Amino acid sequence: MDGTVFELARQSRDPRFDGRFFVGVITTGVYCRPICPVRIPKAPNVRFFESAAAAAEAGFRPCLRCRPEAAPGTPAWQGTSTTVARGLRLIQQGELDEGSVESLSLRLGVTSRHLRRLFLEHLGAAPTAVAQTRRLHFAKRLIDETAMPMNEIALAAGYGSVRRFNDHFRAVYDRPPSSLRKSRPGTSDLASLQLKLPFRPPFDFDALIEFLRVRATPGVEMVDVESGSWSRSVRLGDDCGWIQVTRGDDERCIDCEIRMPSSRGLMLAVERIRWVFDLNADPREIDGVLGRDPDLAPLIKANPGGRIPGAWDPFEVAVRAVVGQQVSVKGATTIMGRLADAYGETVDGRLHFPVPDSLAELDPATLPMPRRRAEALKQLAGQIAAGELDLRAQGPESLEQQLVRIPGIGPWTAQYIAMRAIGDPDAFLAGDLVLRRVAGEYLGIDSERALVARAERWRPWRAYAGVHLWAIAGKIKETRTS
Repeated sequence: MDGTVFELARQSRDPRFDGRFFVGVITTGVYCRPICPVRIPKAPNVRFFESAAAAAEAGFRPCLRCRPEAAPGTPAWQGTSTTVARGLRLIQQGELDEGSVESLSLRLGVTSRHLRRLFLEHLGAAPTAVAQTRRLHFAKRLIDETAMPMNEIALAAGYGSVRRFNDHFRAVYDRPPSSLRKSRPGTSDLASLQLKLPFRPPFDFDALIEFLRVRATPGVEMVDVESGSWSRSVRLGDDCGWIQVTRGDDERCIDCEIRMPSSRGLMLAVERIRWVFDLNADPREIDGVLGRDPDLAPLIKANPGGRIPGAWDPFEVAVRAVVGQQVSVKGATTIMGRLADAYGETVDGRLHFPVPDSLAELDPATLPMPRRRAEALKQLAGQIAAGELDLRAQGPESLEQQLVRIPGIGPWTAQYIAMRAIGDPDAFLAGDLVLRRVAGEYLGIDSERALVARAERWRPWRAYAGVHLWAIAGKIKETRTS
């Protein structure tokens, strides 16, 4: 932690550092964002924390003026071990809402004592503190930004009971949660919840939307580039619903609408939307590293804020990767639509993508693809359905190793899944035909080995470099054919 840099950012209220660190004020006992509008405390009276959970663990409570819960997400991969990054992903999916640190550590393949030590070393807070801060922040946002009843907020934030919800707020704020609601904005209709999700600009929203558009699963996903919206049917446990994300008018937030039959899965839904749009990324740091390459610098300048396109459903994107081997993007999209029609489920008039159990039982001979690829798809679904393969809980290297053991799945497919399913910022698809073409025509690199060697200077953000190179593929083609 560079205290000098953080102090300069605090004194100037630099928005680039919003969410990157938090300021604990010793004289008031609160922790703030570096952009807090209150009078700047004297330097001897502040402490710096790299996460909100660490500030809470040290005994500070969230500021009611700058609302730390509304800050952009902290980049989960930056400065952490692979185990901590994997643990954070599982906590974001609600692993500790009903489970224990012991069950979390078991999924990660380490002891609970070692996991606590890693979290304290890298985040300054134990896993339980991270989970509690996550629940508190989400509940506070719902109190401030919606008119949801308090009992529904408690359920949505993963507290399990209204009593636990009330006790936590009294312990942190020394008052009941209802007293923090100054007004009742919007509607209390649980059938349609609208929220703003913050991010760090710049954000090349149009490029991400276009990527999702050409790969949208027919009948399940819908993208309107003109209005800047992405929507799809969603499944969370036994609940089926619908979400929509739009660009919105706020240059630091995207708008989302969530329609679910209950509030139980709202926090997970928000986390997944953030994952799809890579909202926790720090583009200034990423672009700063990649911009040192003189060939990438003009691409970044022309389209700053590139994001890794994530996935709502890791299984769905894994299926997409398998069917997309050695076929065009359009061809893979057509096959995905056929799979959804044949094996998916329609609930309340909306088609939902098949669950692993459904595709695990299919006959490979019935699929519109080569037999070897169809068998790979069946085996992939079977391993996930049986719990033998967990797409979210593993690190990139172990995930790729497990995937390539399935006959018919090669390195390109495994790397694509690692990039989109778990958001690996350093995944690099050196064997991708489009990247190979761009490397040859733009970078003058004529072999996969040479491209891998060149990409070493882009670590640990090679996936973002790939996003920028993909973005100019169409322009190179237009130049060549014009």
